[in-house]
Amino acid sequence: MCSYSFSNVFDTGKHTTELLRVESESYTHSNVPPPKPLLIGTPLESGEFPLVLFLHGYLLYNSFYSQLIQHIASHGFIVIAPQLYTVAGPDTSDEIHSVAAITNWLSEGLCKILPPNVRPNFGKLALAGHSRGGKTAFALALRKLNITTNLKFSALIGVDPVDGMDKGKQTPPPVLTYVPHSFDFDMAVLVIGSGLGEVKRNPLFPPCAPKGVNHENFFNECNKPAWYFVAKDYGHSDMLDDDTKGIRGKATYCLCKNGESRKPMRRFVGGVVVAFLKAYLHGDKGDLLAIRDRHVNIPVELKFDSYV
Repeated sequence: MCSYSFSNVFDTGKHTTELLRVESESYTHSNVPPPKPLLIGTPLESGEFPLVLFLHGYLLYNSFYSQLIQHIASHGFIVIAPQLYTVAGPDTSDEIHSVAAITNWLSEGLCKILPPNVRPNFGKLALAGHSRGGKTAFALALRKLNITTNLKFSALIGVDPVDGMDKGKQTPPPVLTYVPHSFDFDMAVLVIGSGLGEVKRNPLFPPCAPKGVNHENFFNECNKPAWYFVAKDYGHSDMLDDDTKGIRGKATYCLCKNGESRKPMRRFVGGVVVAFLKAYLHGDKGDLLAIRDRHVNIPVELKFDSYV
């Protein structure tokens, strides 16, 4: 019987948080504005905190992840969510370049916009993304397009990552190779999947996370250490805010097969991400092992999980 301590990472953490919005073109507090507009979730208490660079899904707004961002931040992380584009074609090359530029900006610009006495730990930086943002995160970590950054990533997270419309219809640059364990990472990886992501919501549109280019394929190409959790009865957009406004916000309910409500999936994603970050940025695997061994109440039923 393993002995370890754990907390409920699925609940809000102990830190009071604030959401900061930084518009690159109108930013005046620094001579070095960010390359893209940012939404930043940060603890307000004094301290040094690890960083999470979180990339939004296809045609979504970073604001749609406000509740998820605040959940992660409340456990002692600074979450930086750029708005990479508002309109985009199939090619993700521009996003990869933009994320690299944002990563390079962090060390010179981030400190100037955080609350007083909140210090970023640039030696503990995780890269995460949802859907197409997950693909972009993996592409940058794989150094696609020969792009490198001046900060090193310590952990990689794909939240229902998607590499195109179907197998054989990957968007450029392709990430999946369909060769098991072919990803060459020097960091731990977490892949979170949705059980309903591969199910059509509307007969006129493909599934939001089709088989052949989804979370299962991403995990199969990972090497140790890698963690994989699939929520059974929840969909591709169920980790977003409850209220996503506007046409794009309404589309997240209409285009993707959804679960009964978003809160359980959002709590699950936030909690697993926090547990993974604590394990590989803080060296404390207690919460991650507790989830693996079901020693904590999990907000969703898991369809599948695996650890290598």
